[in-house]
Amino acid sequence: MFEGFDEVHVDVADGVTLRCRHHRGAGPAVLLLHGHPRTHTTWWQVAPRLADRGMSVVCPDLRGYGQSVGPPPDADHENYCDRAMAGDLVSLMRTLGHDTWAVVGHDRGQGVAFRMAMDAPAHVARLVILDGIPIVEALERADARFAELWWHWFFFSSPHAERVITDDPLAWYAPDPVAMGRENHADLVRAIQDPATVRAMLEDYRAGLHVDRRHAEEDRDAGRLVDCRTLVAWSIHDDMELLYGDPAAIWRDWCRLPVVSARIDSGHHMAEENPAQLAEVLTSFLLAD
Repeated sequence: MFEGFDEVHVDVADGVTLRCRHHRGAGPAVLLLHGHPRTHTTWWQVAPRLADRGMSVVCPDLRGYGQSVGPPPDADHENYCDRAMAGDLVSLMRTLGHDTWAVVGHDRGQGVAFRMAMDAPAHVARLVILDGIPIVEALERADARFAELWWHWFFFSSPHAERVITDDPLAWYAPDPVAMGRENHADLVRAIQDPATVRAMLEDYRAGLHVDRRHAEEDRDAGRLVDCRTLVAWSIHDDMELLYGDPAAIWRDWCRLPVVSARIDSGHHMAEENPAQLAEVLTSFLLAD
């Protein structure tokens, strides 16, 4: 995986060290953010395609995920909120020599990408949202159908989640080495068998229900919008259309500029299930004049 990429571990904040792979190209920089419970290796078939088009590509493990090290959880869940993770990644990109970049976020990573675009607009040139809507919009739309399909959001906030998952993480997550690719699968298996990693991933969800929601509400109340060009894409064989119809229509209320949209012919883990289409969609958007 990741031929031609360098692997580094970078201290970005007190108690936070991020593992990432990166490739320096002559073109614009792009930061790829994974979702739950993946690590950066989920991009193993997408990142090289972007690098082949000349882009500088950075793929980190989010704070507490994979082999990245995060601080102990706190009672208010601030340590694993999107704002904290976005701050980590701004520091990472600056350390790697990038002043501006595009950020692509999938699943939980899309919340971090959105927060980065809101909090650090001088650095974010373009935003790509994959399989997600703003957390406050999701929670305000949460009905019986949402609770049936996305019950894990609420289970993860319970005091029972860590005990259940860490008892048998392979049974809980059931990662498929054929679908994921052998090395990507091995990287995930290593991560989810570490109780500290499981705790950090749960803290990410707990922050979402409280801290991240509050931050989004504050943005909305203040009339703050995403100022950069934005692409919203989603998997057509997942439940985004079932829950939200056209997810891009929701994002248009959060973006100052017109929002571009795309439908990816895959299930939820689009970078693994249809990397060719996803890479083409990303390339077209990221390199467009």
